[in-house]
Amino acid sequence: MENPAKAKEGLQDILNQREYQIYYEDNRNFLEVWWDNIKAWFRELLSEWLSGFEPSNGFADTLLVILIGVVILLALLGVFLGMRLVRRKRALQDHQPFQSMNEMEWSVERHLKEAEKQERTRDYSLATRHQFLAVLLYFHEQEWLQAHVWKTNWDYFAELQRKDKQRAEAFYELARIFDEAVYGKRPIAEKEYHNYQEKALKWLHETGEKGIQEN
Repeated sequence: MENPAKAKEGLQDILNQREYQIYYEDNRNFLEVWWDNIKAWFRELLSEWLSGFEPSNGFADTLLVILIGVVILLALLGVFLGMRLVRRKRALQDHQPFQSMNEMEWSVERHLKEAEKQERTRDYSLATRHQFLAVLLYFHEQEWLQAHVWKTNWDYFAELQRKDKQRAEAFYELARIFDEAVYGKRPIAEKEYHNYQEKALKWLHETGEKGIQEN
């Protein structure tokens, strides 16, 4: 009978050959190895958190996929909100709506009268400006914000957003068109002006209506 030691050595030589060793090699790529390690780590974490509970591979894997999906969605939401904030800040340019202390000392009614005067001359951009300043002063009178000559529309928007997001959104739309008309030199057509005026007067309530009636 052949020596058992030689037979064992011969068998080992056969098993060491490439066609046999290939079955024992890890053929996973980097991502597969990384994903399997993450799943193993997560299953261990679940076992530690839920004492006495041994999560099945399928349960742990499904829960891990859901959590990763939630994290990705939250990250995308954060990016979207961040980009939206940047775009809005660019839309509200770094200009002060009040050009002098004298304009701040005007009453809401006086700005509305000036807006109507400019409307009659068909200078709708300037009429838009005074409509907006009337709204801004009205917000100041209601103590929804604090108006100052040095403040920009972005400062006012940020101040309003801390207190009332709905009011801040309405202000943003009025301020955006104001900036486009006054600083962007974008012509305002008659129809657009009347739409703007309607939105402004919704916030002015009786103050705005009274100013127009007294003119």
